[in-house]
Amino acid sequence: MKNIAPALVLALCLASPAFAHNTTAPAPANQEQLAATLRDTRAAAEQGDARAQYELGLMYANGRGVARDDAQAAVWWRKAADQGNGDAQIRLGFLYLFGRGVAQEDAQAMTWFRKAAEQGYAPAQSNLGLMYENGWGVAQDFTQAVAWHRKAAEQGYAPAQSFLGSAYADGLGVARDDAQAVAWLRKAADQGDARAQDNLGIMYMMGRGVMQDDAQAVAWWRKAAEQRDAGGQYYLGQSYELGKGVARDDAQAVAWYRSAADQGYALAEYHLGLMYRNGRGVAQDDVLAVAWIRKAADKGDSWAQIDLGEMYAEGRGVERDDAQAIAWYRKAAEQGEADAQEALRKMEASGRGK
Repeated sequence: MKNIAPALVLALCLASPAFAHNTTAPAPANQEQLAATLRDTRAAAEQGDARAQYELGLMYANGRGVARDDAQAAVWWRKAADQGNGDAQIRLGFLYLFGRGVAQEDAQAMTWFRKAAEQGYAPAQSNLGLMYENGWGVAQDFTQAVAWHRKAAEQGYAPAQSFLGSAYADGLGVARDDAQAVAWLRKAADQGDARAQDNLGIMYMMGRGVMQDDAQAVAWWRKAAEQRDAGGQYYLGQSYELGKGVARDDAQAVAWYRSAADQGYALAEYHLGLMYRNGRGVAQDDVLAVAWIRKAADKGDSWAQIDLGEMYAEGRGVERDDAQAIAWYRKAAEQGEADAQEALRKMEASGRGK
């Protein structure tokens, strides 16, 4: 079971307009028009027009009409940002956050996001919330994280709504409130936010803030999965494996597990390994089972560590190796897994734990 925490939306937000504000200049129809646009934009930018400075920075960032150059983008965005252009402030904060065209500096990213956020720019407000959540350039403060995300969420900004829903579900920065969690997740999910769709499916699966409904859970996971959200793909695969909310279909389970596993999602890697080990939806193959289970075990999944230890202990898909079995059982035991502790006890009692 995945923890529904604000941290889960971070990867999505880093790749979304929250950190890559998507204001773009119109695309010229041909190279002649592009050259003219560049000439006119540069002339206006050099005369101090803040919007033109922002657009020129965008052309450098995207390599439109000029060689791509993040350093030049930073130069022009700084000029526009210094004049109060919120789009440029957001972009400049992004460059500092990831060290593109400037030295990486969280404090500078924080400064520029705050300037734009205080002008009411929703993406900047959401970015500022993420900075507080993670303690980047500022002391970690979940209450402040929620406050800034709320400002963006109330403007209809989907990534912030998704974060706020997750915060209510997890009681992070606010008192846990499943009804509020569902309300905010639904707002984001209805706008197509894949992570919110994934988490809303989990709320339906668990009956938190809504009546328990496997069919609704599957419907939301499918929406997320079709956007290549690994969590949605994993849960859709699990639904097909268990026949919950859909007819049981091992081939579909394997297909969705594989889609998520190919993105490095540990739970999907583990379950795909189990499907190979048990010959469900695929030809039985212990070698491939070990390969997929190992990927999850390497990421710290305790169940995968137990099963990998068992594969070594039994010599399934690998050469029997008691030392490796013990090593993997121990990793799971250190995470508090009672099954792993029992496996270690049995190996020691049989004289194989030395």
